[in-house]
Amino acid sequence: MRTAKRTAAVLVAAFAVFLFGFAASLADRLLNPTFDAPIATSTTAAALHASLRVVDLHADSLVWERSLAERGTTGHVDVPRLIEGHVALQVLALPTKSPLGQNFERTEDGWIDQITVLGVAQLWPLDAWTSLEARAHLHAAELAALDAERDDLFVVRNVQDLDRVGEGGVAALLAIEGAHCLEGDVEAVDRLFAAGFRMFGLTHFFDNELGGSAHGVDKGGLTDFGRAVVERMEALSIVVDLAHASPAVIDDVLDVVKRPVVVSHTGVRGVCDNDRNLTDAQLFRIRDNGGVIGIGFWPAAVCGDDAAAIAKSIAYVADRIGADHVALGSDYDGAVGVPFDASGMEALTHALLERGMDDETIAKIMGENTLRVLRASLPN
Repeated sequence: MRTAKRTAAVLVAAFAVFLFGFAASLADRLLNPTFDAPIATSTTAAALHASLRVVDLHADSLVWERSLAERGTTGHVDVPRLIEGHVALQVLALPTKSPLGQNFERTEDGWIDQITVLGVAQLWPLDAWTSLEARAHLHAAELAALDAERDDLFVVRNVQDLDRVGEGGVAALLAIEGAHCLEGDVEAVDRLFAAGFRMFGLTHFFDNELGGSAHGVDKGGLTDFGRAVVERMEALSIVVDLAHASPAVIDDVLDVVKRPVVVSHTGVRGVCDNDRNLTDAQLFRIRDNGGVIGIGFWPAAVCGDDAAAIAKSIAYVADRIGADHVALGSDYDGAVGVPFDASGMEALTHALLERGMDDETIAKIMGENTLRVLRASLPN
């Protein structure tokens, strides 16, 4: 009996070591690959890229246990790789809930949540196991601590901080992916603003209290609560992100906002036709709002697995609505595969040159368009 108990204890201990020591790291490695393909560039692209202020509108890197301070061998983003890729500003978004079995066509708000499993495996504090808002505050505090520790990273909270972008090091801007983390409380907008969040995606893969998701069940428009949240976001100068929003939510938001919006990470149906991507009609509405559309790097966004495929979707948006309204939205570390990590951004500059774009247009697409929208949207 004693031997059996000792064996059981060893097995439990072994499982705990696996779960808390290896499972999250293994998931990161498996879910965030970089495709093993040669990266094309040129001396001309290298010279141009070195002159750019590169901005990426979406990475989920903060939810993973690896340190952003050190150059990693898994995933896509950390400070050293951002510097290598000449990324001046990286938006770091926090998905606080992700139902098992999520898909582009129809995702229910199921009780099995992958972010909860990830949090348990990474030994998050107990309140972050149960509270979506607590998860957001946990990672905001982690980024603030990293900001305090490093001279080569700073967090953008206002227009004055934005003036420092491109002067050295890497800037980071905190975002929420799916405002279900408000948990039905408008006052949570103020608390998250105080914690440093400056961009909110209203929905993620499922319908929530604010309105419908493009991948939800009902796919409805803004609710009364959603309108109240958008109104409060505008009052605080928080950027509205329409990635993952239902067509009805996109229309409702564009009817009421007074500042430019972003679609942080997406594709376009004119190149890659699926429910995740934007229609031409939506492109024109976002152009008329003065906003920008961040083109994703993963295959379901652009129907390809290399820099040329990303450049093709970028060119499509530029041809349809003008080069002033297209930007980068990689979805790095978002449980997707990409052709290059943050250190390889020069490959996209090369691909845009290969499409015949001039230097000024490429500079806009690679960062200046997003900086313009942030300047019009962030607090003074």
